[in-house]
Amino acid sequence: MTSAFPGDRREGGAPAGARDAGMLRRRLGMLRDGLFRTLAEDDDRAAYWIRHVRYGVLLSQLSAAAVLVYALFTETPGRHHPGLLLMAVAVILGCPALLLLPLRAILRDRRGPAMFYLWTIATTALILLATWLDGGASSPVDALLFLTLTYMAVAYPPHGVVAMGVLMMSGYVLVFGTSGMTTSAAFFVAVLGAFTLICTMSSANAWAAHDRQVQLIATQRTLAATDPLTGIPNRRTLIERLPLAVAAAASGRRTVVCAVDLDGFKGVNDRDGHAAGDALLKAVASVLGAAVRETDTVARLGGDEFAVLADISDTFSGEMLAQRLCQAIAVVGARGGVTASIGVAEVVPGEDVADLLHRADAAMYRAKAAGGDRFAVPSA
Repeated sequence: MTSAFPGDRREGGAPAGARDAGMLRRRLGMLRDGLFRTLAEDDDRAAYWIRHVRYGVLLSQLSAAAVLVYALFTETPGRHHPGLLLMAVAVILGCPALLLLPLRAILRDRRGPAMFYLWTIATTALILLATWLDGGASSPVDALLFLTLTYMAVAYPPHGVVAMGVLMMSGYVLVFGTSGMTTSAAFFVAVLGAFTLICTMSSANAWAAHDRQVQLIATQRTLAATDPLTGIPNRRTLIERLPLAVAAAASGRRTVVCAVDLDGFKGVNDRDGHAAGDALLKAVASVLGAAVRETDTVARLGGDEFAVLADISDTFSGEMLAQRLCQAIAVVGARGGVTASIGVAEVVPGEDVADLLHRADAAMYRAKAAGGDRFAVPSA
């Protein structure tokens, strides 16, 4: 039965109110994520933000010192005002306390943005109070708001720059516009709004460049660890993971390395061409990956040589794994007459990685010398 009021429902039959509420939640979620995005994903990024905090502390102290000199030696309503002098001294002495916080841990979660926002709110409140004590909108002290916005633009996410800029403008209007907004005060707010827009653009460009750099580094790492033809890990990745397997063996974890060399692969290249050989290598990589668990490693060492690093147990031995790999390769290589010779070496606690690979290779050559399409273990 359809509703008597066409506006009550939209696409998919969902009530209009529910769809609007869902959209509102999504937008609020995007706003929250934009305001409180993670600042530091690693130690290098955390070190960057710690330096930024130090610069901010120094900037706050220099600004407070400038206000102190201004209040002492300038003929204005704020000359020798105890409130101005007290605030300036408090900032100079109190700001370094920020460096006593566990910044490296704070900057890795949402406490990092929250800390910067609270810092900016406190700074804005002090600047507006100092401006009010110095005679109001005619005081030059309010220019420190631009300095605060500039500091934000070089680090804060764009959403944060907008939020803090709006907060500054609203606070200024609230403090100096309640008794009637003067032309100079309105002009100051307009310029502050335009400057907020410029700072937001700068912040957006800086964060976009950072995101592109992070993506580029991740792509480079992936390419450096992946075989370009088959898309599986390469020799470098295998070498990096072997020490972890050796270390785990000391705690009782059983792992084997299977050195896999294809029999008759050269004939495929000579007879059917390199494109057919590449297709076969991709198929072999696929069946090897399907024969082990996702936590195991299948790597291409180069040419027609592969390696498998896999966990074993009392009920599933390295020999059983090697037999499974032989059968899988025999099936996929049947058309070209390709099989595999596999050497199986169990990881020994404290063993050198080079010795481990040598044992697996020696066993593989024994299997190949025996006619191929079989596996072998290291000789006693």
